[in-house]
Amino acid sequence: MDVELDDLGVEIAGKRLIDHLSLDVRRGEVVALVGPNGSGKSTALRCIYRALRPDRGTVRLAGRDLRALTIRETAQQVAALTQQGGSDFDYTVREIVALGRTPHKRGNAPLTADEELACVRAMEQMDVIDLAGRGVLGLSGGERQRVLIARALVQDPQLLILDEPTNHLDIRHQTELLGRLHDCAPTVVVVLHDLNLAAAACDRIAVLDQGELVTVGAPEEVLTAELLAEVFGVDAAIVPHPLSGHPQILFTLADAAATPSSCRPPESHPSL
Repeated sequence: MDVELDDLGVEIAGKRLIDHLSLDVRRGEVVALVGPNGSGKSTALRCIYRALRPDRGTVRLAGRDLRALTIRETAQQVAALTQQGGSDFDYTVREIVALGRTPHKRGNAPLTADEELACVRAMEQMDVIDLAGRGVLGLSGGERQRVLIARALVQDPQLLILDEPTNHLDIRHQTELLGRLHDCAPTVVVVLHDLNLAAAACDRIAVLDQGELVTVGAPEEVLTAELLAEVFGVDAAIVPHPLSGHPQILFTLADAAATPSSCRPPESHPSL
């Protein structure tokens, strides 16, 4: 599914969160949105999965204006893992994952045999099958995150939206998830803070800053020392990964001499 953001603008409480944002994501792509905190990444995603209505501009899915689709039609095509995803009720893992089929069901119709199998496969893929009978509120943050991803996969979306999906995940599950993004849905848009993971997992990277698109392109085109200094305010060297050739960022820690005094420990004084 192609996704088009056309001149989006969002203002909340007098603050402009997104301004003239235009971005095309083609079917078959995994595209990362990156940028400093408050740059508009999550706000842009919220416009795509209809949690937020932009003040200006248009979101198109497969060429259709999002506003022309019913909520049900959108839910059948778009699955989203949000930063606030979760449950206040202690449903079992199996029940949470099965909720991914809700947009495709009528009333309280039970899952078909094929849908039950899809739930099992998603739980196996996300390594939570052994937790199927456990209550979700008793899980660790990483386990719960993997359950919610499994629920999104069961939805069988044409477009998968992931907002910081690696939160709470250990290194193994981070690399496994990002390594199979192309298999999760025909099109994936993901917000990531780890630029090295974005470079390894994504076809293109879109850099946002202060609600505007700074640049978009292949990781090796976008991730430059100059851009990191300009947008993120960090000094870094870019080197090719020795195995994959993907750009890898080697960060330089801030000079202690330049650390604001409020961040330094108090000086000790001899007793009087």
